[in-house]
Amino acid sequence: GIIESNWTELVDEFDQMNLREPLLRGIYGFGFERPSAIQQRAIKPCILGHDVIAQAQSGTGKTATFTISILQRIDVNFKDCQALILAPTRELAQQIQKVVLALGDYMSVTCHACIGGNKVQDDIKRLESGVQVVVGTPGRVYDMLQRRALQSKNIKMLVLDEADEMLKEGFKEQIYNIFMLMPENIQV
Repeated sequence: GIIESNWTELVDEFDQMNLREPLLRGIYGFGFERPSAIQQRAIKPCILGHDVIAQAQSGTGKTATFTISILQRIDVNFKDCQALILAPTRELAQQIQKVVLALGDYMSVTCHACIGGNKVQDDIKRLESGVQVVVGTPGRVYDMLQRRALQSKNIKMLVLDEADEMLKEGFKEQIYNIFMLMPENIQV
């Protein structure tokens, strides 16, 4: 596939990305050896705080791209939510949560999936106990924001996974409402 970019720097090795040691251990422990094409181009601008739109075929490492970027930028000593990942389905949200926990295995990072099918009370309790990364479907995430169980004031990164799919599936208004509750300087 064609990769268009206005970011010209390519980073051929994970070791050249100045990633934290525990994150590198998680990357190699997950089975990655070298960054894929999208990872070579997109991880660095994400880590530097740029807004990024990344499009690539399925199975090319997009989830790991934004996950690595989030895990590099997160303050593991601060227990509030710092990254929010929106996904169109419960299954995808759960899959992303597994990747976050696997890549962040040596970092003691916390991640919770806010999805329909979970008891609302369980989500509230988990969020109030402090979660650094929240992944979820727009409906449940918006509900948790409205209930103030999920606090947005310290969220510095917002990821829309499969954004085209979500905008097609009628999540546009929910995503807009969520975005309006985010800090002004949020990275997307």
